[in-house]
Amino acid sequence: MNSRPNGIIGSSVEIMEILSVVQQVAPTNITILITGESGTGKEIIAKAIHQQSKRSTKPMISVNAGAIPEGIIESELFGHEKGAFTGAGDTRKGYFELADGGTIFLDEIGELPIGTQVKFLRVLESGEYMRVGSATPRKVDVRIIAATNKDLESEVRDGNFRTDLFFRLRSINIKIPPLRERREDILLLIDEFASQTCEKNNITFRGFTDGAREIFKNYRWPGNVRELRNVVESMLVIERGRQIDITDVKKYLKDTSEENRNLPVYTHKSLEEAERELILRALLEMKSDIMEIKHVLQRGNGSKIDSHIIEASFDTANSDDAAPVEPVNEIERRAIINALERFKGNRRMASRALNISERTLYRKIKEYRVSMR
Repeated sequence: MNSRPNGIIGSSVEIMEILSVVQQVAPTNITILITGESGTGKEIIAKAIHQQSKRSTKPMISVNAGAIPEGIIESELFGHEKGAFTGAGDTRKGYFELADGGTIFLDEIGELPIGTQVKFLRVLESGEYMRVGSATPRKVDVRIIAATNKDLESEVRDGNFRTDLFFRLRSINIKIPPLRERREDILLLIDEFASQTCEKNNITFRGFTDGAREIFKNYRWPGNVRELRNVVESMLVIERGRQIDITDVKKYLKDTSEENRNLPVYTHKSLEEAERELILRALLEMKSDIMEIKHVLQRGNGSKIDSHIIEASFDTANSDDAAPVEPVNEIERRAIINALERFKGNRRMASRALNISERTLYRKIKEYRVSMR
């Protein structure tokens, strides 16, 4: 097993190149931008850089910019003075001040509001910031490592990200490839995760069969290393140590077919085009399921079912009696209202249930004018 003290596991060419870059940039104070799909391990790379830097004895503060509501993000990052706003009963240090002398890891940098980006750029350029409610500049000595799963260049074109900040960040860009592009690391990772899970939960594990390992290696892993870890942990705990075979793996993976996967991948399409494609794909899958039911019924009853009866459901959209199609934004608005009601207004829990960031939920609440009862 090729496991390293800094937590980076792998023997692929891609991982070797990343390790080489980490060793070169870690002793410096240069700002780093880490990019890659969600779940690829961007924070692990950030920790490795901090651990090998001259700041390793100082704290590394990790901040998820996408999880902080827009109204309080500057207070969280830069702190605030007593009485700066309603509820500010005491003076409070921000994350930058807490990380003084060390490293601040700012994940989901692409979610920073434009106004906050200006102040963030000032810290990058001069090390200066001001607490909310103060007119006195403060100095801070921090090493900044930022990360995103967004295409920042596209965000700049769309006016969502400042050009000057983009160029300032991208001086050193460590791009982490998705797991499907470094498959030789998958078996090392499952063995490591299995070992960690057994140790934490006092499990005696009989291992994976060759067939099970082959499925692990060939699966697409849309959630990358995070998904792989979760699957291995769940599998070992629930199966309680017995040997894992092909049948077991298929129970935990939704689609083990390399030829017939319909997983969404990143494209340069607009949000509207992407949503339309997903809806069409869902309709095709529905039709496929209906045709499969038809064949099952035919086999079970020994009689032929008129396919026109089943397929007629896909023609009703052209009839005058068809039910009206509900707009996507109305469906989204109703989903947000239901989630907020279910969790009694707790936006963090609602955003997790909706599989969106808290900042996105906050923005959509304002966009759809959802009242918070």
